[in-house]
Amino acid sequence: MSAVQGPLVVGVDTSTQSTKALVVDVATGTVVASGQAPHTVSSGAGRESDPRQWWDALREALHQCGAPAREAAAVSVGGQQHGLVTLDVHGAPVRPALLWNDVRSAPQARRLVEELGGPKAWAERTGSVPGPSFTVTKWAWLAEHEPESVRATAAVRLPHDYLTELLTGAGTTDRGDASGTGWWTSGTETYDEEVLGHVGLDPALLPRVGRPGEVVGTVRGSGDLPFAKGTLVAPGTGDNAAAALGLGLRPGTAVLSLGTSGTVYAVSTRRPADPTGTVAGFADARGDWLPLACTLNCTLAVDRVAALLGVDREAVEPGTEVTLLPYLDGERTPNLPHASGLLHGLRHDTTPGQLLQAAYDGAVHSLLGALDLVLDEDADRSAPLLLIGGGARGTAWQQTVRRLSGRPVQVPEARELVALGAAAQAAGVLTGEDPAAVARRWNTAHGPVLEAGERDEAALARIAGVISDAAPLLEREADQR
Repeated sequence: MSAVQGPLVVGVDTSTQSTKALVVDVATGTVVASGQAPHTVSSGAGRESDPRQWWDALREALHQCGAPAREAAAVSVGGQQHGLVTLDVHGAPVRPALLWNDVRSAPQARRLVEELGGPKAWAERTGSVPGPSFTVTKWAWLAEHEPESVRATAAVRLPHDYLTELLTGAGTTDRGDASGTGWWTSGTETYDEEVLGHVGLDPALLPRVGRPGEVVGTVRGSGDLPFAKGTLVAPGTGDNAAAALGLGLRPGTAVLSLGTSGTVYAVSTRRPADPTGTVAGFADARGDWLPLACTLNCTLAVDRVAALLGVDREAVEPGTEVTLLPYLDGERTPNLPHASGLLHGLRHDTTPGQLLQAAYDGAVHSLLGALDLVLDEDADRSAPLLLIGGGARGTAWQQTVRRLSGRPVQVPEARELVALGAAAQAAGVLTGEDPAAVARRWNTAHGPVLEAGERDEAALARIAGVISDAAPLLEREADQR
């Protein structure tokens, strides 16, 4: 570990299954300490977590960081997007938070789109056509199914807002995370009172939207946190916007993030508005835009297939004509929230390794299908794809992306890019720098480049054909549920 050369900052990533904290040297980008603690997600009808676990996990992760955390001059929180956190008048959770991958609000999503002008109107208004991941649909579901919870709610927050507020005592969010709610207009960058009125949500219950680079508060004196009282707190942001900061992304560079969910995104200077709903027109954390497509099923779904087959996740075999659509949690891209997994083309000589490869192919196909929609027309489509997330270091994931995209793949050596992006944002409020420039100075995107191979057009066509043929069946499943 190199000697510390500058002030220290803390970047936090509160994700679906754990909270991580990094203490980073502002001058060099060196991670001088880290910590991580888990939290649980319900496995019943929906996907929920108790927000108090996030706070407990944050405290534990910070204490694991030891003395460097006590020396930090600023902190920022990056967090899982879309989650609905409802708080009572005392600031305590009314109920567990509804998470991004809880798709019970699919009927409410469809009704909201229909009742407020259709997909094109929504895209022009908020930048996105809301699906069941979006916070506005979760609030509509809650109002319909748990009106007593709505009546008890005195504040509505996103996951990163919740932790930021516990740090500072003030309700603040940022444009990046607010853009994933469905009640923030991308044209005026304000809360949309018509949408809020339609779902019966008082805008006074929402946090203030902090400006990029703003100090939104200081850490309150607290005996259970290692921070010094008065430590600066940055606005924080959603996990994808934080990862974009962590990579120091410039417009036009495509990112594939392979985690519990899969995402593909790029920074753009143009405000997105995709009426098909495939691309979400999110804002980034700096003042630009982050068009993004998300799938619900990525590494977790493929790992589940490997477990069912009793093989290691890397035990893939080539030569398969099998198609496996791993829609184990429903799917967001394509928009089939109540679909289940589908296997086509199974024969006597099909091996477990070929089935596993088919699961990888199905997951990557969904992401690559949205890639051209995410990128601006003038983007260089021969440039390397940046591969990040938990799956990025897996050989099977790397080779599947190379084969189905026909593009080179770069795997940044830096880990925990969401927390690094939050740290870069914290450094920015401390020094006045652009946080993306801070990350580029830290050289976070550096990593090996795997050369392009021949694009597997036959596999892409086969998977697309199965999706098309199976669409009536998958849609019937949605209707039946």
